[in-house]
Amino acid sequence: MATCPQGHASGDDDYCDICGAQMNGAPAPQPQAQAAASAAEACPVCQTPRAGQFCEVCGHDYTGNSASVSVPVSGAQWEAVTAADRTYYEKVIAEGGPDAAAMAFPPYCPERSFALAGEQVRIGRRSRARNVAPEIDLTGPPEDPGVSHLHAVLLAQPDGSWTLVDPGSANGTQVNGKPVKLNVPVRIGPGDKIHLGAWTVITIREGTP
Repeated sequence: MATCPQGHASGDDDYCDICGAQMNGAPAPQPQAQAAASAAEACPVCQTPRAGQFCEVCGHDYTGNSASVSVPVSGAQWEAVTAADRTYYEKVIAEGGPDAAAMAFPPYCPERSFALAGEQVRIGRRSRARNVAPEIDLTGPPEDPGVSHLHAVLLAQPDGSWTLVDPGSANGTQVNGKPVKLNVPVRIGPGDKIHLGAWTVITIREGTP
């Protein structure tokens, strides 16, 4: 009877009957190495560092066994409409900051509409270097310099509603004028206004873009 690299007696000459290690290959990976790999892994949905089997922010199952969120089909579809808000911009400038003097309110910023569809909708600015391509891309033009590459994430709920999560943006997020706590989901609905960056406002509406 053969003995595997871990010292187990095995009746199989190719792989150990007990630990599955290759009989003539390298030893099976140690739990410590696996744990280190898990710690360095980021969630493919919201980019939050992995802390276990499930993402602490969006609930993604790293084993791939979780069922997709089932969002009921209703007559009205939700959309996010982006625009520039001068009142919010003036408030940001008044509060100061290292880059406040360099931030100029855009002379022209047309409204843009994005459908809320799927399990999650990311908000931010695309980055090839970081492999970030948010569904609500605020790269512009005009580009809001205060928006992080992954600023916030809208998550679909089983009852058809949506929640907003800020996974750790540089300048924070507000919903209806109230700051959003880091990694704490906030329920949103039609008419709610999400402020972020230096002057960006996102209004949630019912309708088709």
